[in-house]
Amino acid sequence: MSKKPRPSGCCTTPMIPMPLPGDRKADLVAGFKALADPTRLDIFRLIAAQQAPLCVCDVVDRFDVSQPTISHHLKVLREAGLITVSRRGVWAYYAADPRGLALLRESLGAIAPPRLAEAS
Repeated sequence: MSKKPRPSGCCTTPMIPMPLPGDRKADLVAGFKALADPTRLDIFRLIAAQQAPLCVCDVVDRFDVSQPTISHHLKVLREAGLITVSRRGVWAYYAADPRGLALLRESLGAIAPPRLAEAS
């Protein structure tokens, strides 16, 4: 802890955020790491915008990267819990995982809860 003198008017006790329960912190970190890559973010947005699972061939066709690179990005998104995969014959179909979507929607409140002054 710093022993430097505090400036006049500085708060002496910062508000400490509530701890994140269980593995929620790890889940948030994994989700945000997965979405930190611009191509992965675009792939996720494409999949999440669909009403039904999207064939991997449609994902590959929309990006100017190789099929193995798309497969890697899909694996990262899957491991982060943001998408699911189902097989139909030799084809893979991807859909947004409802739990991953819920985690992303709730994440802002967990990271930066509303301040008391903003809530009133």
